[in-house]
Amino acid sequence: MRWGFRSVVLGIFLYATATRAFRQSPDVHPLKLGSEPNVLVAANSEVHSLDVSTCPGYKLGSLVDNKNGLTARLTLQGSSCNAFGKDIPDLTIEVTYESNSRLHVNIFDTANSQYTIPQSVVERPAAPTKSFKGTSDLVFNHQSSPFAFWITRKSQPNATPLFDTRITSLPKASTTPVIPSDNSTALNGFPLVFEDQYLQIASALPLDTNIYGLGEVISSSGFRRNVGPNGGTIQTMWARDVADPVDENVYGSHPMYLEHRFNPETNTSQSHGVFLLSAAGGDILLLTPPSSKVSLVEYRMIGGVLDFYFFSGPTPNSVIEQYGALVGLPTWQPAWGFGFHLCRWGYKDIADTREQVTKMREANIPLEVMWNDIDLYHAVRDFTSDPVSFPGDEVRAFIRDLAQNNQHYIPIVDAAIAKQVNATDIYDPYTKGVEEGVFITNPDGSEYVGQVWPGYTVFPDWFQQNTQQWWTDALRNWSAAGVEFSGIWLDMNEASSFCDGSCGTGANLTNTRVPFLLPGEPGNPITDYPECYNSTIFGPSGNITVNGTLTCHTVTPVQAGSNITKRGLGNGRLSIHALATNASHADGQVELDVHNLWGLMEEKATHLALQDILPKKRPFMISRSTFPSSGKWTGHWLGDNFSLWSYLRFNIAGVLQFQLFQIPFVGADTCGFNGNTDEELCNRWMQLSAFTPFYRNHNLKGAISQEPYRWDSVANASRTAIAIRYSLLPYWYTLFANASTTGTPPVRALFYEFPNEPELFGVSDQFLVGGDILVTPVLEPGVSTVDALFPGRGSVTWRDWYTHDAIKNTPGEPQTLSAPLGHINVHIRDGSIILLHAKPAYTIEETRQGPYSLLVSQSTQGLAFGSAYIDDGISSPPGPNRTLKFSSTKQQVSISPEGTFQVIQKLQDVTVLGVESRPSSVSVNGQKLNNWTYAPQQGKLVATEIDADLNHPLSLKWS
Repeated sequence: MRWGFRSVVLGIFLYATATRAFRQSPDVHPLKLGSEPNVLVAANSEVHSLDVSTCPGYKLGSLVDNKNGLTARLTLQGSSCNAFGKDIPDLTIEVTYESNSRLHVNIFDTANSQYTIPQSVVERPAAPTKSFKGTSDLVFNHQSSPFAFWITRKSQPNATPLFDTRITSLPKASTTPVIPSDNSTALNGFPLVFEDQYLQIASALPLDTNIYGLGEVISSSGFRRNVGPNGGTIQTMWARDVADPVDENVYGSHPMYLEHRFNPETNTSQSHGVFLLSAAGGDILLLTPPSSKVSLVEYRMIGGVLDFYFFSGPTPNSVIEQYGALVGLPTWQPAWGFGFHLCRWGYKDIADTREQVTKMREANIPLEVMWNDIDLYHAVRDFTSDPVSFPGDEVRAFIRDLAQNNQHYIPIVDAAIAKQVNATDIYDPYTKGVEEGVFITNPDGSEYVGQVWPGYTVFPDWFQQNTQQWWTDALRNWSAAGVEFSGIWLDMNEASSFCDGSCGTGANLTNTRVPFLLPGEPGNPITDYPECYNSTIFGPSGNITVNGTLTCHTVTPVQAGSNITKRGLGNGRLSIHALATNASHADGQVELDVHNLWGLMEEKATHLALQDILPKKRPFMISRSTFPSSGKWTGHWLGDNFSLWSYLRFNIAGVLQFQLFQIPFVGADTCGFNGNTDEELCNRWMQLSAFTPFYRNHNLKGAISQEPYRWDSVANASRTAIAIRYSLLPYWYTLFANASTTGTPPVRALFYEFPNEPELFGVSDQFLVGGDILVTPVLEPGVSTVDALFPGRGSVTWRDWYTHDAIKNTPGEPQTLSAPLGHINVHIRDGSIILLHAKPAYTIEETRQGPYSLLVSQSTQGLAFGSAYIDDGISSPPGPNRTLKFSSTKQQVSISPEGTFQVIQKLQDVTVLGVESRPSSVSVNGQKLNNWTYAPQQGKLVATEIDADLNHPLSLKWS
């Protein structure tokens, strides 16, 4: 169910209470429907019209300029309209030029009674110590009555504003819904509305402009959001436990977008970013009314303040970097995190888990990290292991065996803590938590008791001062009991509850059954398969052929998730699969205001705990629910997706989306989580995920097994793809070092690097790793070719990764490439130099201990550049390091090292592509080299047995 603003607002008002009869929080006013169809009547007899067209807007006064910007007062310009709450008559606006590229516009209630995000939750930069008012390219403009503002560029004063709230700039108001099937898309007025439980502001946008971001979402339009006029976007900001529906709100809330504008007259483009720092629920709409010459973005929030940040770019990468400078840069990843991870819900015991490690080794498919889902737990309780199926001593021995082989182990941690059933029930995480007072309460101070996997549960309150130490102790004790984790997987942390309200208050606590059938149980078989596989005809195997017959037939489009209710359980009002909006936190804070922060705060607490438990090692975490700044603490997986070809495609847009959000270490459940996969889909998905940051195969209890060794073709494709991934590890590692220091996204949409090519603006089926590796996966069944766009419009030479052949293509037009099963097309951009591991091995550590090689892809001018960052791969904070800077001219490749880290591994060989003719001689640091070959078809010079020390400068020359 997609919530338009009316349903969001009604949901908040009508269902802010828990289902039990607790007193109301004074900040949440329950409403009841009035007799008129468009009127709400509050319990205190206040009437709410649900109509913003009569709202008077505000008038600006008392303006004071200062060196960093301005402050002013905004006063209500007429009678209160009280459309959805109480109009706040007295506002303050603060405008601050925080840097040359960041402008802060904060509109808040002068009384400071509205909720604002504390610095302790999302840390923001300190106030500027020098003035950027005269040097910023962003300019704040305003009109006093009715108050409106617009943001322009100083460098382009006559261009369309980047953000423009003037009513004269917006489309004509109308009571007719823009999307006929959704009444919430009626745009019946554009005044600035600032009420205690409803805020609205709109900005004009260029017609059908290019918008990216606003999430978390699985968007039917791909990475580029639908602005209209055919359809549009309603992006709800409310973290929700639901199994990856399309075009709905899911696990995280990210009210940030990047807009990319192209000028066809000058063939130039510029990007900028807009971020609303708000934890409030609400809807952000992207719409274009019929016959309108402009589009719009409209914010409809149910609390908080209007705290906007604008980023000047002007390139896509720089917008993302500027956003990172505000919310925080991504955490450093340990090198082993880039390996292949394996998990499933349904490994029944430690022997079953150990068998997967053995089978992967027997199949020679590299496995870096073994995971366990909730099967690990005793009575499905956090911080336990089952004494029969996962005895602590056996789990410890298994994990230590992994460590002996340079492998790692990660367990799941769910958000909810089981409530003690009776006095004989010994469960320290709960009893200690009660002693320390760390759990969320009802408004009357009693325990808020929801329901999750172990039965009735309570939930940590991250605002309580004792929660951090309690959480750290629970993790430490778990490790000491045998679960010696290398990292942590955080799930269900929206936070999710299976019942509505504090359902465990007064309930029979011994009833630990969840209110639904688990997948795979009698009555709930897993019968779904990818779109073109018919299990009725061909049975449950998922094989590409059965008795010599191909199993993929005409694809019938399937609405993903239309009848599947697994780990994310359906739709409903705001308290469904979440906590009631009046659940209470420390200092009187209510869930209504802080719901979207729960996952972020758990991530921070877990990151700090891991730093304590595993000192001097980089914390490794993957989490489901996220919020701006989550990337400082964790990586992310794209939730409970489906084993469908459509979700293979969504995988790419999801990864690109989280690069924007500064949570770049992200990936999908490879081969799909919900439903059964099949051989062909898993083959293609294992290839695709090898080129995304986080690489894990994970699936549902009761589904067919999908470990990559299960099918020979998948095993072969996996070995090939993982070998490429591990050879590229120095490149990946450097990209993430750059992300952690400057915020540059490691994975990029094609237009990031080629911003003046409109044919790339909507591409969601190809992507770039860094700026130099182009990936073109197969995303549909039953084909052996794929169409690819090669950016650059003929100015760039793209070379095949496997053959090093240069691609000959028509500029700006797609080219059909061969893509048999087991092959993923990968191309190298000219002008690049990439450091590689010469001998990819079974684990990351073994690979890192092997020699290096260098791949140089020269431009037509014979030029190329690159760099590599090298350190020990684990130290926290990062310690000594070495940066290698590479450059190439027509007859020379040079390496210049900087830093103190000692690189033990040697440079084994150098491959140079684009050498125009066969050299007569080759030398390294002035010494003649005899071991080299030349291939004229690729212009490929390969110098071998160099064995060079990368701690010292190197010069490879040919003549």
